[in-house]
Amino acid sequence: MIPLRDVIPSRTTPVVTVTILVVNVLAFLYELSLGPRTLDAFLTTHGIVPAAFAWHDVLTSMFLHGGWIHVIGNMLSLWIFGDNVEDRLGHGRFFLFYLLCGTLAALAHVWADPLSQVPTIGASGAIAGVMGGYFVLYPHSRIITLLPIFIFIQIVEVPAVVFLGLWFLLQLVSGVGSQLAATPGEAAGGIAFWAHVGGFAVGAVLVKLMARPERARMDWYDPPRR
Repeated sequence: MIPLRDVIPSRTTPVVTVTILVVNVLAFLYELSLGPRTLDAFLTTHGIVPAAFAWHDVLTSMFLHGGWIHVIGNMLSLWIFGDNVEDRLGHGRFFLFYLLCGTLAALAHVWADPLSQVPTIGASGAIAGVMGGYFVLYPHSRIITLLPIFIFIQIVEVPAVVFLGLWFLLQLVSGVGSQLAATPGEAAGGIAFWAHVGGFAVGAVLVKLMARPERARMDWYDPPRR
């Protein structure tokens, strides 16, 4: 299933979501300007290497990606789910929420495979936190989804609680499976499943603590009438 958009319009301009998206794209374009050897060294230096963990790498790794599919998939998910979560938290709280989710998602990955020497990059842990927040705040929303069925392609509306619930379950099952199959220090298929699981869980919890209660009302952004 490929998400295309949700059905809830933004009530405010999602300036933080857009800024994060732009920074990620600019960072990826910079990566493309590097030669293969320089790029490998750059990603190793600024990605998270669990066996040589450094706190500053947690921040830099959130804005780096390993290819076009990686960055486009992450930015699409951020665009779909980020604006509405930013609506409910406010701009400043959403930025802090995003960074906290990304940080704790990274720690979940390090915990799952502390001996790995493979650099991990990507915004997916932080974005998984945004998805967890959306899951809690908007369970009755619907996600417009591209659904390939054999040679046919259909566009369907999937309840957000179903779409995100299945996504989380897939990450959890994949994480457990990769943990059982991998040897210590070995990359689990190149995907940090436990960062996704940890980010989603953290986002689902944090959003209840950080959401602005007055914005739960559907009329909170009604413009003044004359």
